[in-house]
Amino acid sequence: MEAIGVLAVTGLLVAWLLWSLWNLYRIPAGLRDGSWQRPLWWARLWSLALFVGCVAWLRGALSGGLDVGETCEYVHHQTYDSAYLAAHVDESGWLFPLHEKCNGAYDLVPAWVNPTILNCAAFVLLATAVLLWFGVRCFTGRGASGSAVRRLGDADLSPVTRR
Repeated sequence: MEAIGVLAVTGLLVAWLLWSLWNLYRIPAGLRDGSWQRPLWWARLWSLALFVGCVAWLRGALSGGLDVGETCEYVHHQTYDSAYLAAHVDESGWLFPLHEKCNGAYDLVPAWVNPTILNCAAFVLLATAVLLWFGVRCFTGRGASGSAVRRLGDADLSPVTRR
């Protein structure tokens, strides 16, 4: 049963990766052809920003490896200062900003990770706000279908009610 769950999660992540790669192509094309004015473009931006933010967070969270001391000394050739880490033990457990320090001067988390997470969160919030705005416009009758009805006046163009 556990293997089925792992396969399902892996399948969902691979599908999300493929969707995000497709969005990398469609988002710039949408800027050129004007589809940024439609909700799907903003949903693509939301999904891509969330995916990139999650990948950046995972990169930072897993930067220390299984043994931080060995990673510092053997991979990055930095001295592992256990006294410094004991004094700052609460910093390494935070979800944001991510830190995994070898000593006072060297951090295993790359410098680009935290700004990337912050920028992706801003894009997710922006896209969420715009999608909510589209939804409110649609449900209040000020969307595309409501404006088309106002332009046509009171004419009933429904084939069901027309005789």
